[in-house]
Amino acid sequence: MVRISEFQVKDVVSISDGRKLGNVGDIEINLDTGKIESIIVGGSGKILGFFGKEEEFVIPWNNIVKIGADVILVRFRDQNYMQQQLQEPKQ
Repeated sequence: MVRISEFQVKDVVSISDGRKLGNVGDIEINLDTGKIESIIVGGSGKILGFFGKEEEFVIPWNNIVKIGADVILVRFRDQNYMQQQLQEPKQ
């Protein structure tokens, strides 16, 4: 069994670009089935929760690839931030 407090200390990282999305701030549970539907990730834009604008990302449970000791790897594609393709070097 895992506690939510154990989830909250893990970094959530997108596998598509390796970007840290933040930490788990909350979870959504389906009360009918008792299963976790999604995790809510608070962005890392605030300092101690006081300054800046914090973005939240809702990650469906089926988009979680791996839960490790230190990180949670997720499939996430943000339209505001897309990884640029590297071009072949000119010779």
